[in-house]
Parts: sequence; structure tokens; C-alpha cells
Amino acid sequence: VHRVPLRRMKSLRQRLQEQGLLESFLKQHPYNLAAKYFPGIAVESLENYMDDEYFGTISIGTPPQEFTVVFDTGSSNLWVPSVFCSSPACRNHNRFNPAQSSTFLSTNDTLFIAYGTGSMTGILGYDTVDVAGINVRNQIFGLAETEPGDFFYYTPFDGILGLAFPSIASSGATPVFDNMMMENLVDRNLFSVYLSRDSQSGSFVLFGGIDPYYTTRGISWIPLSAETYWQITMESVSVNGVPVACSSGCQAIVDTGTTLLAVPIRAFRTLMRLLGASSSGEISCQAVNNLPSLIFHIHGREFPVSPRAYVLRSNGYCSLGLQGMDTPTEEGELWILGDVFIREYYVIFNRANDSVGLSRLP
Repeated sequence: VHRVPLRRMKSLRQRLQEQGLLESFLKQHPYNLAAKYFPGIAVESLENYMDDEYFGTISIGTPPQEFTVVFDTGSSNLWVPSVFCSSPACRNHNRFNPAQSSTFLSTNDTLFIAYGTGSMTGILGYDTVDVAGINVRNQIFGLAETEPGDFFYYTPFDGILGLAFPSIASSGATPVFDNMMMENLVDRNLFSVYLSRDSQSGSFVLFGGIDPYYTTRGISWIPLSAETYWQITMESVSVNGVPVACSSGCQAIVDTGTTLLAVPIRAFRTLMRLLGASSSGEISCQAVNNLPSLIFHIHGREFPVSPRAYVLRSNGYCSLGLQGMDTPTEEGELWILGDVFIREYYVIFNRANDSVGLSRLP
């Protein structure tokens, strides 16, 4: 069992806001959050990380070269900037130098990941990847040669470590956790995530085990509806005992790489109205104590998300941690249960029986 501590840092949104760049960025980079989940629109949408706050450290190569990464259950590739990249976003981040690693193996294969506002391109290589003391030998990973958009320049992380299924990995690259399982480097074929609230420390990803300290209220196991993302079926979403969305059932993805609750546009508008928020999600901080919990009905059980979780406070302002999302009509209704949801639950991602375990936190 190996624990990766996660650091909570300012999000890209906060950094841009502090520098007076947020408004112009949003005008220049409109995007649809659903792009990450529907191949054909795009493979992955990096703007999801504009609100991301939780990052961990890994190392690649011999001797080890350190990188700060997002542990993302909504994608499957590992990639970091490389010395071959001259994009502004690479120059102020850690870059992998294969010439300094005695265990690096090069390939002629390329990696291309499309984003809402550009693309990441690079080459694939193999090397030893160390994740909390787990040495994964001959792990395939991407060495970025170009990176998208000026916004990436401001992000506090170097790269991404995807924890979803091999079926959605670009270029057929084997994900890190799949190699951990194949090489018997973890006691159990699962990993678990705890994200702290507010400014508390202690967030982590635990590979190969479940920490009993966080499961005193029991674990509810939910079968996956697809082996792509960590996708499950929801029966409905209710407020004060009344179904308000997903009334005919819908799909949901548990995604550590998305901070907010991403909600289909129609449901988003309904919730904004019910909760008394403006169209942009702003709400009176005085009204927060009177707001109801959002109840997610999943696999015959109720999973509440309280106002303390879905209301975000920043510089004296309050806003709802919800974001509207367009999805192709033929795909049906899709929700993304991001960090706003995950902070309320200890989440176990179980590859042994393709399920998600949820244990409500105090």
C-alpha cells in the first residue's frame, strides 16, 4: 500500500483572477466541458484543470527527475513537458531530459491529444516511473514537444497522470495503474482518494489499499456502467425530497480532474433557479445557511452533497460549485461528479470488480 500526499494549491482560475487576466482569458478560450468525455468532440479538455487544486509529485528516470502532476481519473495517459518543447508553457515548468536518464528507451511513436483550444503533441518513451515508492519499470509516457494555449503557462502542475481505463488512452499507451497491477506492485487492484475541505491538509491518493480511518460509516459499492471513465448510472437528483433532474436516469463520471459539479444545461438552469443563484452562479453568502442539500440517488442509495460542499467562497464572494455543460443529445444526460462531490466522500476506484466505493466523510 503506497500513499501519495496531495498538495492543495491555488487554482489556475484564482491565479488568473489575481493577475487581472481571467476575463480576457475566458473570452479568448470558450470551451465545452463535455469535450473531455466524447471522442469526436475532443479527447480531453485541459480547461477542466482551470479550477483544479490538488497535485502530487512523481519522478521519472534514473536518477529521478521530479514532476508535479494532476492524478486524473478522467483520462488515461501519463505525460510531462520535455526538453524538446519550446512552448512558453514548457519553459517555466519542469521538463524531462531523456539524455540524463540511464533507463530511458525512445520510440518513434507520437502522441497527440486534442484540446478545446489547441493540442498537445509529443513523442512516446519508456522509463522508470516512481509513484510514492512504487517503481514502475518500462512505463510508457508522453514527452510533450508542444503544449496548447497561453493559459497553460500559469498552471501550478507540470503534467498529468491518468487513472482511467486503457480503452481511452491515446496512442494505446498502457496507463500507470494497469502496469502496477500487471507487475503485482500493489496489494489490491484498487486505489482510493481523499480530498480535504477548505484549507485542511492531508489529501492523498492511496494505491493498493483502503484506509479504514475514512470508512467508519461503511462503503457503498456501485457497479460501473462502462469501462472507459469511472462511469456509473444515477437514478435521479433531488432537492427537499423532490426530483429536480436526471428524473429518467442518467450517467455520471467520478472525476478527480474536474473540480466542479458539471451539470447538463437544462438541469443547471433548474438548480440555479431553485437555489436562488444568478445565471453566473453567484449567490448571497448570507443565504448559504438556508440552502438544501443536493441528493444524488445512485444504485438505490442516497448520497447528499451539502451546501458547505457545493458553495465556494473566495474573497468574500460566494458562488455555486456547479457548471453547465452541453452534451450531444444522442448521448443522453451526463453529469461529472468532480471534486465538489469527492470532498464529501472517500472514493475507492476498484479495478478488481469494476466498481466505485463511496464512504461518506464526517
